[in-house]
Amino acid sequence: MIRRAWPPLLVVALLLGAWQAYVDTGGVDDLVLASPTQIAQALWDDRSLLADNLAVTAVEVGLGVLLALALGLVLGVLLHWSELARRALYPLMVGSQAVPLVILAPLLVYWVGFGILPKLAIIALICFFPVVVTTFDGLRRVDPELRKLMRTLDASRWQTFRLTELPAALPAALSGARIAVAIAVIGAVLAEQSGSTRGLGHLMLQAIPNLETPRAYAAVVVMAAFAIFLFYALGLAERRLSHHRPEPT
Repeated sequence: MIRRAWPPLLVVALLLGAWQAYVDTGGVDDLVLASPTQIAQALWDDRSLLADNLAVTAVEVGLGVLLALALGLVLGVLLHWSELARRALYPLMVGSQAVPLVILAPLLVYWVGFGILPKLAIIALICFFPVVVTTFDGLRRVDPELRKLMRTLDASRWQTFRLTELPAALPAALSGARIAVAIAVIGAVLAEQSGSTRGLGHLMLQAIPNLETPRAYAAVVVMAAFAIFLFYALGLAERRLSHHRPEPT
């Protein structure tokens, strides 16, 4: 465990040391780039404020990722079952990823207000596409011999899906969610900055104009730590589901 941890820790330590030296030697004004020591101090001094706003952002990201996971699973299954849907919807889904969310965010706020719904919509829009792609790929990779076996046993289409295809699709969908979860935090911040009174994005938006740069960077550190936590939590869920997935014969 220690042998696996020390290489990334060493890299982080070197980067933080170079960062600190750059700020201390006047490479950039600390109102523009806070030093690691200033950020660490802000993390401690503002711990209650950061924790309160993290709770808001965490709920938004968690619900948004769950919504994207459900939407991605449904669309992935639909693409797998229907060639017509695949031809009609897949190009549109690809195109949706090129739409700048900075344009959509104010529009969603205008439509549904300043509550949690526009934030969930933005996060889901960011996250759903990787889930669709990996779910569809997982369904396509189901061993044909398993399908043949189910037909031999006179299983219905639904039974084949439930017993063979769905167990393959769930780990794949979680793999897609892992890809998207890091940018889900960015989506939450963008949504909060478009219209919110709480959350880490709102905290950053307030801190920067008030020249509280260390606080803004401390919020970024909290967001990064939360994204890492979600990434590994989804990875654990993916491994557990994969452990029970039927193996190709």
